[in-house]
Parts: sequence; structure tokens; C-alpha cells
Amino acid sequence: MPEPLLVLDGLDKRFGGVQAVKDLSFAVGPSEIVGLIGPNGSGKSTSVNLIAGTLRPSGGDIRLDGRSIADLPISGRVPLGLARTFQTTSLFAEFGVRDQVLAASHTSFRSSPIGAVLRLPAARREEDRQRDKAREILDFTGLGDVADEPSSSISSARQRLLMIATALASEPRVLLLDEPAAGMVAKERKELAGLILRIRDRGIAVLVIEHHMGLIMEVCRRIVVLNFGQKIAEGTPGEIQQNPAVIDAYLGGAR
Repeated sequence: MPEPLLVLDGLDKRFGGVQAVKDLSFAVGPSEIVGLIGPNGSGKSTSVNLIAGTLRPSGGDIRLDGRSIADLPISGRVPLGLARTFQTTSLFAEFGVRDQVLAASHTSFRSSPIGAVLRLPAARREEDRQRDKAREILDFTGLGDVADEPSSSISSARQRLLMIATALASEPRVLLLDEPAAGMVAKERKELAGLILRIRDRGIAVLVIEHHMGLIMEVCRRIVVLNFGQKIAEGTPGEIQQNPAVIDAYLGGAR
């Protein structure tokens, strides 16, 4: 068994007297798709914000490839290979689709700032590499045909794909997808599922935080279930579907 790539170890988060996340532990292996689910208020959003670096934990640890990242800011986590999308669309409306991806590529830019300003040969080669990478990512995510369109003019479903493309531009090893299927119809969710599986096939680990159970059951090998900030179950999709605690907490007791 390969070593886990992302590890949450006894993670806690308190807001004053409110315990939003309590003693949360699970791991995501290389090239693994893990789902994180739970009812509203279960601590999913807080958990993903802790992993991404938007929030600092009150206790416990987060490790990426064996290195603790719990005290690192977002800017320190992205170069180590952690990227995320958001529940709500977070794009530069005035940017074109291609420019949106190019802007996110700066984290892997290898030329010096002076070289870029002076347009030295190495910097020009790097710009060409980044443009080739952006083109490939847009084709990979199904956005190649709208590369020259303004980000604000494409459909909401495609804007969500563009957030994924933007995250991929930073060359992540772990990708956090926060409600990626929000607002999508069945055909769009099916296409999203195929994209997530192709991302996994590229060797990228994916943590999917999602309300839509059909998507979770289709793409995830393992699922972690939260309720009131605590993990109440972890297992395969089949095991989670039959778990009484999950049925009571997530499905309202319906059997």
C-alpha cells in the first residue's frame, strides 16, 4: 500500500465556544478519489477550509506527503501541490477563459522576474510552455472551444469547469473540489464525473465535498461522513449506503 498523500490527524476547530470540527482523522492516497459528505452544518466547509489554509486549526495536524502544513498560509500550500475550487464561482469576470488559466500558472513559472521583464529567451520559452499548458488543460476540461470567450459569458456549468482548469494550472498533487456539481443538470454532472476520473488517472488525488450523492457514489472509492463536526462513518460507497448512522444523520432516518 502506498503512503497516504494527504493526512488529517485529530483535527480540531473551535470558534469561541463552538466546536465546528472535532478530532477529525482520515487520509487520501495517491491517485485516490475520496468523498466528504454530511448534512448541512456537519463541518464539511470548515474542514475543507482547514485543509486549504483559509482557516487555521485549533488542534491536530494536516500533512501533505509527510510534511506538516497546518501552520502554512494558502500561498505556502499551493507550491507544495495543494489546489482547490470553491462552492461559489470565483473567477475574474473581465478575464478571457484562456487568460484565467494562464493567470493561475504563475505558481509553476520557472523563469526569473527579471528575465520575464526583459523578455530574455528563457522567459519567452517559459511563456510558450505556459500557453501550451493552458491550451492542453482547456482541451482536457472540455473548454477548448471557448478559450477566447470572456469568463463571464460562458454557462455556469462551464464556469465550474473553468475553476477546475484554473486549479489544475498550478500542477497540484491533491485537488479539493468544493461542491463542484452545484447547479448542474444530469448531463453536466455525468460529464463532470468523467472529468474527475480522468484527473485521477493523471495521478492527482481528489477530495470531493459534494451534496449530490449520485456523483459521490459514482466517482469515489471511499467516503468519509461528518455530522456535528465529527466523523461518524468511513468506507466504500456500498458500506456508507447501508450504515445506520449515516442513514439517520444524512438521510433523515429514511430506510
